[in-house]
Amino acid sequence: MAKIGISIKLDVKKLDKARFFAAQSGALYVDLTMFLDPDNEGTYGDHGFITQSTSKEERGQQVQMPILGNGKIFYGLQELQSGGKPQQQRQQNQNPQPQRQGQQQRTNPQPQQQQNPDLGDGWDDQMPF
Repeated sequence: MAKIGISIKLDVKKLDKARFFAAQSGALYVDLTMFLDPDNEGTYGDHGFITQSTSKEERGQQVQMPILGNGKIFYGLQELQSGGKPQQQRQQNQNPQPQRQGQQQRTNPQPQQQQNPDLGDGWDDQMPF
């Protein structure tokens, strides 16, 4: 599976603090759910939205939580949309070249370079995960 980077913007003022819970270690947690649609980019370049999670009973009652923010895929979008296949392999599968008898299949001596998104803020091409 390809690695995917998602940046998240969240309005913390909208968090329902009653849904926070403490771990035995004393850490304070909140469960969030992100609905991600990599095939459809929103007006502001986002690919999904975030809400606080609901319990099984609340889902049965169709309780809808408010949207707290959005998420944007900034790394790995092409691989995600192609089902994990590299760009060059996907193109070959879509446009197979017929071979004549006795002819070897040619390979491109210069591999295609995948364009990396502009990550800014000192990010380099090697992701830290």
